[in-house]
Amino acid sequence: MGLLGLPLLSSVVGLLFVVYLVFDVLRKSQGNDAMVRISAAIQEGAKAFLKREYLYVSILVVGVAVLIALAPTLTGKPDLVLGWRTSLTFVLGALVSALAGYVGMSIATRANARTTQAAADGGVKGALAVAISSGSVMGMSVASMALLGLTVVYLIFREPVIVNGYAMGASLVALFARSGGGLFTKGADMAADLVGKVEANIPEDDPRNPAVIADNVGDNVGDVAGLGADLLESYVESIIASMALAAALVTVAETRTTLMTLPFYIASAGIIASIIGIMFVKAVGRRNPQGALMGGTYVAAGLTAIASFFIVSRMGSEFSIAGTTYGVLGPFYATLAGIASGVIIGFVSEYFTSAKYKPVRNLAAASQTGPAITITAGTAVGMASTAVPVIVLGVSIIVSHQLAGMYGIAMAAFGMLATTGMVVAVDAYGPVADNAGGIAEMAGLDPKVREVTDNLDAVGNTTAAIGKGFAIGSAAFAAIALLSAYMVSVKINVIDMADPRVMAGLLVGGMLPFLFSSMLLKAVSGVAFKMIDEVRRQFREIPGLLEGKVMPDSKTCVDISTRGAIKGMMKPGILAIVVPVMVGLYDPKALAGLLIGAVVTGVVLGIQTANSGGAMDNAKKYIEEGHFGGKGSEAHKASVIGDTVGDPLKDTVGPSINILIKLMSVIALVLAPLFMNG
Repeated sequence: MGLLGLPLLSSVVGLLFVVYLVFDVLRKSQGNDAMVRISAAIQEGAKAFLKREYLYVSILVVGVAVLIALAPTLTGKPDLVLGWRTSLTFVLGALVSALAGYVGMSIATRANARTTQAAADGGVKGALAVAISSGSVMGMSVASMALLGLTVVYLIFREPVIVNGYAMGASLVALFARSGGGLFTKGADMAADLVGKVEANIPEDDPRNPAVIADNVGDNVGDVAGLGADLLESYVESIIASMALAAALVTVAETRTTLMTLPFYIASAGIIASIIGIMFVKAVGRRNPQGALMGGTYVAAGLTAIASFFIVSRMGSEFSIAGTTYGVLGPFYATLAGIASGVIIGFVSEYFTSAKYKPVRNLAAASQTGPAITITAGTAVGMASTAVPVIVLGVSIIVSHQLAGMYGIAMAAFGMLATTGMVVAVDAYGPVADNAGGIAEMAGLDPKVREVTDNLDAVGNTTAAIGKGFAIGSAAFAAIALLSAYMVSVKINVIDMADPRVMAGLLVGGMLPFLFSSMLLKAVSGVAFKMIDEVRRQFREIPGLLEGKVMPDSKTCVDISTRGAIKGMMKPGILAIVVPVMVGLYDPKALAGLLIGAVVTGVVLGIQTANSGGAMDNAKKYIEEGHFGGKGSEAHKASVIGDTVGDPLKDTVGPSINILIKLMSVIALVLAPLFMNG
């Protein structure tokens, strides 16, 4: 098989598996008329949002693509590497990211009612099988489409500087998908909880609540389409960082080509291993869904590690970087370090956000004293959770560098993401299970059905926390690898801390994640304010709504979330694009300082917000299971308020910071030729 024939083949196999999964989901029963109607409303809202979001993003993509294509002319430097080829790869990266998100979201919104019906017919195993098939459509679409597109681009152009545009396109779409989806879902979720649970004292997902449909739509556009775009970006960028570093640092041509293509072959193994892991979950997930999901994740990771050993042993050779020689298996051990880091960070995220452990149980107990203590203690949990992941990342960076130089750091980043298909599948299954529970409630099904879906949803919260751990860990690795590639590209060998331009860049970069987060939180608050006002209005003005005699106007709530999310995502998105360009044009060293500052504060803030939010969410669910007074108690009301604070932290701010630090780093790498010649 010729150069990169195996990656092409495995990508096609992955896409064929996606087709199988789609048919596996769609052949299942949707249930009764009420379930079909509710599912259709969620589908309609999700499509409407993505259509509007992609319209705005496409305008920005076209504008940026034109500027990249015209860069040689605009700068008066006809020999500038930037041009129409980089512009083309940029557009292709954006298209792949958008397409993967749309496919995954489309199946997720069709799988929700089918999961509910499977729970009614076959209990946990049947419902898990449908939900994991749906999540796997997203996971395998991300891995297969990303690898296929990247392989084709590399085979056509062969120049890493041009191929870098593919990552930038994926990153740009990911930022808006994650931030826009997070704004949509959390604005609706906050309104549904505060007005429904606290003020009206009605259950979660009650059909009388006008914000419930918008909340369910948000689960899909934020935690399925947004999540997929986030990890697709990291997946692509870690491969590209490896390519760029190998191309710039390794002088022997044959060895350089081998190291540039090595991640493609490990990615191929990851796709096949993910397929096996998914089938493992479907086969064994009868009574212990969390055990099945985690088992599938470990199976995929273990098989990928074994395959990576043989791939590196067969393809690899000794190589030298800056006078230091590294062994044949150096890249394999660096990849293994990344896999181990991801597992440890995932465990830490689970410990601080799962109701099985003390932090969340203590937080639930603290809720008995009121919402102020809930929020304070929840913030403290998130802060404490940053220590181990940051130390693990630091150790992994040192170890991977010792094993294979700067190239090793990039391979460690990819090691964490080699099984992206499985990781995204496990994470994207959660919103489907959550939607299924909502449909069971709104359709008035037997409470036993809701018990099954709640069981799956609780597992989904834990897997989502682990997924967020992988996301922030991989974001840190990918950003550092991209930063290293940028510094090599602009010929910065050492960061001089005495240079005032570097110090200024560090300070500005350290501030950016906070300013970015402030913009997102303000936008969420604005959407929630309008949504709360609308829900209150409907409860007040629609006769018979609270008595269940008439249905609410859910479309208005969906429209409020859509408009607010689109408006709210634009300013922070433009900030992430414009700042690195302006600083890079001023001075490449200042930009290096800015990127370092953003990574340092962004990683810590991302972990803290994700885990604070996850802890407050699961403390609420722990109380709802009957602890400390259960539903309707003062502790429950306090925990609901805490959850409304934690939700935008874990589902809007935290995930978006991941993309912020990666997007700025990849913009720096793509535009490095412009900054170096500026």
